[in-house]
Amino acid sequence: MRHLVKKAAAALLAAPLALALTASAQADKIRIALAETPSDELAAFFVALDRAKANGLDYEWTAFSDEELAIQAVLSGQMDIGFGTPYAAMQRSQAPLRIIFQLSKLKFFPVTNKKYDSLEDLDGEPILLHSRGGGTDSIANVIEDKMGITFGERSYVPGSANRVVALVAGQADATIIDLSNKNKVMRQHGDKFNVLPMFEVEASDEALFANLDWIKANEKDVQIFVNALLSVWRDMNEDPTIVSRETDPDGPIGQLPQEILGELDQFYAEAVEGGLYDPNGGGRKAAAADMEWYSQAGQLDGTPETLNIEDFWYMKPLDEAAS
Repeated sequence: MRHLVKKAAAALLAAPLALALTASAQADKIRIALAETPSDELAAFFVALDRAKANGLDYEWTAFSDEELAIQAVLSGQMDIGFGTPYAAMQRSQAPLRIIFQLSKLKFFPVTNKKYDSLEDLDGEPILLHSRGGGTDSIANVIEDKMGITFGERSYVPGSANRVVALVAGQADATIIDLSNKNKVMRQHGDKFNVLPMFEVEASDEALFANLDWIKANEKDVQIFVNALLSVWRDMNEDPTIVSRETDPDGPIGQLPQEILGELDQFYAEAVEGGLYDPNGGGRKAAAADMEWYSQAGQLDGTPETLNIEDFWYMKPLDEAAS
């Protein structure tokens, strides 16, 4: 997951231009808005889709070019379920958006060249982030608040792998990247870069959300979907190799380059070890962490004490899946 800024009209005009990789356009299918194209990070999600399909879920998916467009597509009714953490949109829009499942946590790491040894050293220094108002932007905001520093110029390059390229090429001195790319950098270039000590974060990076009215009108399909997600998240926390073993070779993940497919087991083993995926789908623990994190990051108005998690999460499908 990346917070909505007020560009609704522009985003809605741009949404049809999103990268469309859909199965079909039949209205009776659940329409899922991905915030990126299929990658190793989405392999577990597609395994869950296959399990849900085996239990009767009919769906199609569209990969949008960024999370803001995916959020707008759900807000407009163009899509039914979206990827993201649209807390600002939930609070500011009239639509009753609700999160139903935490897909991943905000497990990101400040990685810099050797001239920095601590977060405090980044006071006044430029930093490279994913997107304006997104997860890494919120991390930067909280770092500033907790450490009493102010970053210099913020530049934005979507994708941790792309920010690694900039770092290695000397085009950036400091960035915030995901667990997998942090591990790759330190394996390949550990003599050139530092991973700065970072506080623990339990808040959501990516979550699954939809309009509450739509959720209640499609309870059976939503329950099938959440059941499948929870089963995969629990299975991969027990055995990360389940993702590669259940990946459909003819599906979108199975069509990725062999060098990516060959590293799926390592990717998910490291992700599970790093606590990226909650085997319980987040639930109330994640919701409470999100209230604290996103209010501190400036993406929610209010404090954890004044915010009601039921205004942002709908727990019934996850509760029933866990029972």
